[in-house]
Amino acid sequence: MKDYIRLLRPKHYLKNVLVLLPLFFSGRFFEGQLLIKAAAGFAAFCLLSSFIYIINDVRDVESDRRHPTKCKRPIASGAVSIHSALVIAAVLFAAATAICVLMHFPLNGWACMAAYFVVNLGYSFGLKNVPILDVALLVSGFLLRVLLGSAVTGIVISNWLYLTVVSVSFYLALGKRRGELRRQSGTTRKVIKYYNNEFLDKNMNICLTLAIVFYSLWTADTANAQTHLIWTVPLVICLCLKYYLTIDGNSDGDPIEVIFQDKVLLALIAAFAILTVVLLYLV
Repeated sequence: MKDYIRLLRPKHYLKNVLVLLPLFFSGRFFEGQLLIKAAAGFAAFCLLSSFIYIINDVRDVESDRRHPTKCKRPIASGAVSIHSALVIAAVLFAAATAICVLMHFPLNGWACMAAYFVVNLGYSFGLKNVPILDVALLVSGFLLRVLLGSAVTGIVISNWLYLTVVSVSFYLALGKRRGELRRQSGTTRKVIKYYNNEFLDKNMNICLTLAIVFYSLWTADTANAQTHLIWTVPLVICLCLKYYLTIDGNSDGDPIEVIFQDKVLLALIAAFAILTVVLLYLV
């Protein structure tokens, strides 16, 4: 059972918290109907993302077996058969679709789910080997989560928040490629041969700077001025610096693995979440 759970990669559901972002920052997080809609979007995206992970693992099973850490994945290690994995994937896809139907997702919500499905299938079946495009597709996954949250709740996201999410996503995706470049020769991910440390470092710095600037401008925006969210900016800078320091060490740059393996980083994220809740809902 443990191997089947690992097959779904539940730790990566942390990324799907982005679906809740529009509702959370709107200050209406505890409105019952909106929270149910956002939770449904979160659940549907979790199921769909697990479906994509399984398809990707099946597709990459041979290269994963040659990878120092990916060889331990359930399919690559042989703990779960390809047939069983595909059956589970079909069930997950059906369940995600059922949630969308039962919760009456709007057309733009369906579009976000469909776009994530198409983009990630394209990524799994070859587009991940195209430099720059591979990073852009990873970024689109983060953005589509936020757009789905906006679609199912009907809450329009700020342009500054949109730019912040895009910039942070590019930073994380480039950091993942840099970690992979440092820890392997490129034999298990073909696109790595097109990148070098100087290119990745320079563009990571640009994206991180933009992310902090965009977030700061968003907190200072007239719509947010009364919430005092600007006081979270120093904490966000510290969080970004700590993340950068962590992936600069012996890390493959995977955001989820980096976060869960660094207690200080987890503490900073928790502090940011608590401070944001206080400023948005208690002050």
